[in-house]
Amino acid sequence: MTPELDARQAQINQFLDAQLPRQSELAQTIVDAMRHTVLGGGKRLRPMLVCATADAFGAPIQQAIAPACAVEFMHAYSLIHDDLPAMDDDDLRHGLPSAHVAYGEANAILAGDALHSLAFETLANNALHRSRIKLKMMQTLAQAAGWQGMAGGQHMDIKAENQSLTLPELEALHGAKTGALITACGRLGALSACLADDIQLRASKTQCLQITRFGQRLGLAFQVMDDVLDVTQSSDTLGKPAGSDEALNKSTFPKLMGIDGARNYAHTLVDQALEILHRADLKTTLLTQLATLVIDRKH
Repeated sequence: MTPELDARQAQINQFLDAQLPRQSELAQTIVDAMRHTVLGGGKRLRPMLVCATADAFGAPIQQAIAPACAVEFMHAYSLIHDDLPAMDDDDLRHGLPSAHVAYGEANAILAGDALHSLAFETLANNALHRSRIKLKMMQTLAQAAGWQGMAGGQHMDIKAENQSLTLPELEALHGAKTGALITACGRLGALSACLADDIQLRASKTQCLQITRFGQRLGLAFQVMDDVLDVTQSSDTLGKPAGSDEALNKSTFPKLMGIDGARNYAHTLVDQALEILHRADLKTTLLTQLATLVIDRKH
C-alpha cells in the first residue's frame, strides 16, 4: 500500500480497537470472539473507501472514522457467518482459526450478531453528525447488509452451488453479496462530509451518483479478483483456505471466462470505475490508490 493508505489504515485500526468492548462479566467469550475477528487482520478496504470518499469531498478523516468502522464491524459479522459450517464451512480467516473454530459455533453466531448491532451503535453514537445524516447512514448500511444486499447475495450464492451461472447471473449475485457493501462505503463517505442536514452542501446529486457507480464497478472487480486469487494463491498467502469455491462447486469468474479472461475483466471494471471517478470532479488521489490496490493485491 501507499504511505497515505498505510496512515489511514493505522488510524482505522486504532479506532476499531477503541470501539470494541474489552471485558464483559456476562459474555467475555463473545467479546473475545469479536476482537479476534476484527483485530486479527484484514485489508480494511471498506473503511478506507469510506475515508477516501470523504477526503474526495474535502472532509477530514475525523468525520468519516465512525461510519468507516461501522462498515468494518458489519463486514466482520458477515465473515463470521460466512465461515460457519452451515455456509462455506471455512476453518481459517486472516491466517487464524475462524471464530467458530476458536470459540465454538454458537458463540461465533452470537459474536457476529453483536458486531452487526455494534455497527449501528457506532453510527448512532457518532457525535459529529446531526440526526438526519445519521439516519441516512443507518439506512444506507442496513440496505447494503440486508435482503436487498449482502444477506440476499449470500442466499443466492448458496442456491447457486452445483449450478452453472451466466455472466449476468454471476454479476447480480456478487453485486449483492460483495458489491452492495462496497458501494455503500462511497455513499457513507459522501454523507460523512456533511455536518449539516443538507447533503447537497458538499456533494451534488451527480457526484453522489458517480460515486455509487464507481463503487458498483469496484465492488465487482474486487470479487472477480477474489475468485482469481482463490485458484492462483496458496492458503498461506490468502490467510484462508484456497480452492474453497471449487470445493463447493460454485460458479466463479475464472470458471466462466478463464483465469486470464477474469483478470482482464477485473482490469476493465477498474478502468471503468476510474473513468467515472474522473468525471466526478473530485479530489481522487486516495480513491485511485484504492482502486489500484483491488487489482494488485495478493490476498
